Amino acid sequence: MKKFLLYLLVSYGVVANAQQKRPNILIIISDDHAFQTISAYGSKLTQTPAIDRIAKEGMLFNRAYVTNSICGPSRAVLLTGRYSHKNGFKDNVSGRFDSSQHTFIKDLTKSGYQTAWIGKWHLESAPQGFSYWKVLPGQGSYFNPDFIKMDNSRERINGYATTIIEDIAENWLDGRDTSKPFCLVIGHKATHRTWMPDIQDMRRFDTVNFPLPANFYDEYQGRRAAAVQDMTVDKTMIMGYDLKMFPSKEAADKDGNIRRMTPDQRAAFDAYYGPIKQDLDARNLTGKELVEWKYQRYMRDYLATAASLDSNIGRALEYLDRHKLTDNTLVIYLSDQGFYMGEHGWFDKRFMYEESFRTPMVMRFPGMIQAGRVDSSLVMNLDLAPTMLDLAGVKSTHKLQGESILPLLKQEGVKGRKNLYYHYYENGEHAVSPHFGISNGRYKLIRFYKRVESWELYDLHTDSSEMKNLYGRSGYEKITRKMKKELTKISKKFEDAEASEILKRPIGLKGF
Repeated sequence: MKKFLLYLLVSYGVVANAQQKRPNILIIISDDHAFQTISAYGSKLTQTPAIDRIAKEGMLFNRAYVTNSICGPSRAVLLTGRYSHKNGFKDNVSGRFDSSQHTFIKDLTKSGYQTAWIGKWHLESAPQGFSYWKVLPGQGSYFNPDFIKMDNSRERINGYATTIIEDIAENWLDGRDTSKPFCLVIGHKATHRTWMPDIQDMRRFDTVNFPLPANFYDEYQGRRAAAVQDMTVDKTMIMGYDLKMFPSKEAADKDGNIRRMTPDQRAAFDAYYGPIKQDLDARNLTGKELVEWKYQRYMRDYLATAASLDSNIGRALEYLDRHKLTDNTLVIYLSDQGFYMGEHGWFDKRFMYEESFRTPMVMRFPGMIQAGRVDSSLVMNLDLAPTMLDLAGVKSTHKLQGESILPLLKQEGVKGRKNLYYHYYENGEHAVSPHFGISNGRYKLIRFYKRVESWELYDLHTDSSEMKNLYGRSGYEKITRKMKKELTKISKKFEDAEASEILKRPIGLKGF
């Protein structure tokens, strides 16, 4: 009996040691964080030392993209490794994620990982397959947010959401079983509209005058879908809701984000935004002067909101350092999509144009990823699920549409995808026409439908801002036919029946 007990103890120790050696995974996902605002990507707008640290100690992906540039569907793709038409969550209006379906998290949990999702979830259903979760309802609130707990009760926590989410994540890590590896997803609300900085960050950019993007006053010539959208700083951005320029205190009181503030928070809020409103009224701006004033306010609020995001990412990295978890933890930071910082005169996302199609993504894993790498392979958020399983040594019995990029992490020179496939479905918010398309890194072909029926073709080498639609222009017949052939092929590969049917409907010019 003694020998048998000793055998059990030794066996348990071997298993526990093996589990601990399996890599930990920390995924930090933000909302609407533009790569143009991250200093690791060369931004001069602000500094992001924590995100930069991940890039410096690991690698930066120069060409990481999403399959569907909108919040909830992007998270569903990350979890399932399958396109929106396969996981069932196509848009935020009618979409609801079926949590009973397969996710990479469920495979990790079954294989012995402790798994958790903390913060913004935004999938309209309760998480399943996690060891632990505590999530914001819907979009959540920046100040004094409510959280849904695993027993479906709600808890309101006073403070600022970005900091609170990091607090909860660290508390979960403190209480975990250290004999097991973990996979933790920290989902931040920042930097989603409406942009509400933490009190300590409100004045951070008050003295900065941000340069207008070169195409801020884009007239959308030759781009019908871009011309009919409703997401401009000029006409769409709301003075009260977005910029906190309410006509009265009573009007501000009706805003749910403000109404939930504590008296001290409200006093600080009024002390900051009140004088700005008074100055605006005194100046009586109109025309371009007012539009450009709105742009400056947008940039200041957005970047001040992002400041807390970066600070709390720094806290997460410091936690790993303190607990000697750095060497055995893969850290990934990405946004659920990109965002417009005034390019084309816009805010928001949705389009397959680079600013929203492309997402920031940096990874660090000492011992595997060479520090300071910058990789220009084509990769997608679709690829994260198979990569996590590959890293953990877990084979999924379910078919994933993403491709593991683990070989690319291990070694330079490994090629990524040949083509990127994209499909956006929503036909309401911001009047962006549904569309799908293909990009090979240089040429991008887009097919718009429903609201607008049209084609667009861009050469990103000569037109990185996507201002000149080349579709139908003389000299581009050959590349157009080639890209259409590739688009037909890739839509069939990913079993996108809707796109395949639309491609059978001829529009546009003969010979193309």
